Amino acid sequence: MAEDTPHKPTISVAMIARNEEKNLPRTLEGLRWVDEIVIVDSGSSDSTPEIARAFGANHSFNRDFRGHSEQKNVAIQKCRCDWILLLDADEVVTPARAIEIQSVLSDPDHQAYWIPRLNIFLTRWMRHGGLFPDTKLRLFRRGVTLVQEGIGPHGTPQYSEHKGVLKHHLEHYGYPDFAMYLDHMNEYSTGTTPPMAHTYRNAPQAMVLLQSLLNPIFGFIKNYFFRLGFLDGAEGLIFHLNHAVYVHWKFVKLWESRAKPKT
Repeated sequence: MAEDTPHKPTISVAMIARNEEKNLPRTLEGLRWVDEIVIVDSGSSDSTPEIARAFGANHSFNRDFRGHSEQKNVAIQKCRCDWILLLDADEVVTPARAIEIQSVLSDPDHQAYWIPRLNIFLTRWMRHGGLFPDTKLRLFRRGVTLVQEGIGPHGTPQYSEHKGVLKHHLEHYGYPDFAMYLDHMNEYSTGTTPPMAHTYRNAPQAMVLLQSLLNPIFGFIKNYFFRLGFLDGAEGLIFHLNHAVYVHWKFVKLWESRAKPKT
């Protein structure tokens, strides 16, 4: 009698995108080993759809964009494989990472896994200042979690049980030039206004304004000095100064939203 063949776990990649023609070929080239790629597009006007389909991805539009977390959940719920790898369009799975994922999933001892991430800023891979290992919960069995919604652009999958930690990192090509960094920080600081409005709903306006000064200052001191951000050279200084500005923007946009007359 023939022995039963062990089931090989299948892997879906879930991704959201909009105008990612510069990043997508690099990202998809590193995913030829997965079983399914699901890309939910909020309305690209460049060649993102054509690139996605050329790599065999399941590309679809969802122009009813209600937030990054909400859009990621749309992509997750379209996946059909046993396991889901949640990626951004500017994140690359290195060959070492791909081998590790396949090895771990051949005999998994957890239902979800943290994955470290290495971020590029301008010309440097950032390894200090709290930017590495930058672990994210990105690999999980289908059906065990969704991304937390209603908290702005940086929601994460929620899973309360014990989670594994993988060794090899993703490469995140998030901010290869300064103009892109500023565009993202402007978008993200706007996206955080609704959840911050809930968090600070009982705080007086003077407190919000004070936080717009103190939070960036102490954050810079913590990350640049105590977390050794200065070891990342000129890029470290530029990043942490401007990250402090980004935090300042978040509180100013909150203050502005509350100061506007209700219509």
